[in-house]
Amino acid sequence: MSSSEGEPQLPNRTSEIRKDTVFGRWVVFSPARSRRPSDFKSKNPNPTSNHPTSCPFCIGRESECAPEIFRVPPSTPDWTIRVIENLYPALRRDLNPPDTGSDQAVGACRVTGFGFHDVVIETPYHPITLSDLEPQAVGEVLLVYVERVQQLKALGTLKYVQVFKNHGAAAGASMTHSHSQIMGIPVIPPSVTTRLSCMKEIFDSTGKCSICDLQSDQNLMINSSTHFYAIAPFAASYAFEIWIVPREHSSYFHELDRAKAMDLGGLLKLMLQKLAKQLNNPPFNFVIHTAPFDLSPSCVPYSHWFLQIVPHLGTVAGFELGTGCYINPIFPEDAAKVLREVDG
Repeated sequence: MSSSEGEPQLPNRTSEIRKDTVFGRWVVFSPARSRRPSDFKSKNPNPTSNHPTSCPFCIGRESECAPEIFRVPPSTPDWTIRVIENLYPALRRDLNPPDTGSDQAVGACRVTGFGFHDVVIETPYHPITLSDLEPQAVGEVLLVYVERVQQLKALGTLKYVQVFKNHGAAAGASMTHSHSQIMGIPVIPPSVTTRLSCMKEIFDSTGKCSICDLQSDQNLMINSSTHFYAIAPFAASYAFEIWIVPREHSSYFHELDRAKAMDLGGLLKLMLQKLAKQLNNPPFNFVIHTAPFDLSPSCVPYSHWFLQIVPHLGTVAGFELGTGCYINPIFPEDAAKVLREVDG
């Protein structure tokens, strides 16, 4: 008997096009070629890393890294998390910041490549991944993100900070040692502007925050905790995409406190474990979608931060590049049901 025999099939659905009201794009759901949950297992799993002798992120090799910004705990060789400069930064912190608010900068198509590009080494030990850590330790990584974002905000030269993680070579990771990255830029990215505009449109027509309203659909719910819930979004662009959302309305990730970080750490760990078990340890990205610094008070009622996890199970091809629409082979209601039933 093959491993898929006896496995329940996904519901028989017809194709559908849904509007993502947060990112402002259309998604085509076309489930015809995928009938079982196992059809989505990664064909390119992230291999379990052996301990190489040349990894500069491992404890004891700190001198081989770019300059350190801070470590946890501070001033001790027995660190658990380190924040360092990226050795090959996309942006340069030693350049003069552009005056993007000047009359000359309005409509400009080019500014200096000023910015910050940091690496968060999540563990001293090479074989350990983020999802291997205890929930409290994952929470400590989140608090390091918070601290660094607060430091960058205090500089007064940046408009947005992006926290993200690439796990696996197919997801963009150049190092196998578990790490994430933080980039601070002097402009507001167009995707952030689009996200806020889309959320404003919903707020203006309904009087509700579109993110706060997500928790009302139990068919999309995967798991929840005291302060957060994890869902498959209604118009997910990617198969088995997950959003982890604060229950209480909050615009800024960097306002996360310790209690909520510990709570989020447990739920994030659980979601990563579920994806690894169900999808054969796929490469993935996660990104934190937050508000730009100095957000206008009028935008606060509809600006709500969240964490997006995207497993790499397919490729972005010509249709997506040409239209800005995505094709998803599984309905989010079905993905949520599959993930609910997976033990962490």
